[in-house]
Amino acid sequence: MTEDGKPAFAAERRERILELVRANGAMALRDIATQVRASEVTVRRDVRALEAEGLIDRRRGGAALPGRLGHEQSYAQKTRLAAPEKLAIAKAAAQLVEDDDAVVLGAGSTTEALARELIGRQNLTVVTNSLLVAQVLAGAPGVDVVMTGGSLRGSILALVGTAAEQSLAGLRVHRAFVSGNGVTADRGLSTPNPAVASVDRSLVACAQEVVVLADHTKVGVDTMVQTVPPEHIAHLVTDNHADPEVLMTLEDMGTTVYVAVLEIDRGE
Repeated sequence: MTEDGKPAFAAERRERILELVRANGAMALRDIATQVRASEVTVRRDVRALEAEGLIDRRRGGAALPGRLGHEQSYAQKTRLAAPEKLAIAKAAAQLVEDDDAVVLGAGSTTEALARELIGRQNLTVVTNSLLVAQVLAGAPGVDVVMTGGSLRGSILALVGTAAEQSLAGLRVHRAFVSGNGVTADRGLSTPNPAVASVDRSLVACAQEVVVLADHTKVGVDTMVQTVPPEHIAHLVTDNHADPEVLMTLEDMGTTVYVAVLEIDRGE
């Protein structure tokens, strides 16, 4: 290593990249570059080399371990991935929520960020299965929180199972804001876990419209269990590093796409 902590050789840097991706499941190139103190161009080249060895899968704007269809990241892993993008997405998505509204917020680090943006709304009702969303809004005087029942899934800090699904029966809200592990034009929103997918389907069934929140590391990614078919996604909120081909295809299918531009990219 050099004195400033920057890897001295490509092999050492690539080993560090592999360690980071193994620890997090998937990472944005921007975050990898920060961690290894190299440019995104250099990191992109390293990721290509690791992909050629079968050690990493390239994703637009990021990298993941190979064979991620059935892998569910922990909440801690999710919070470290594309954090600035999630904050930008949350701010944009908050514009779709008004006072006197009733909405669903599913589980996830992006929906938790959205919950923070909703503090200060008046006469707002939020239905959620996320413990973290409920905690964020618990002290908001103008927001009523309705929680599902169910069994706690510790990896995502959310309630799932038959009780969660049954508690949603008969409810009707304006919009459901949900996330997942991938969104494509072919299959829509998906997640690796059947129990999570099942309660997410019950959450969106309550809503007149479905809003998917997905940062660029999820756009174009397919996972095992379909949650929301593409034709049922009314709105997609993503960031300016998302694959434009996927976004254009979804728009052609009738989805309204909102692209949040990161502060660091403004003026470029």
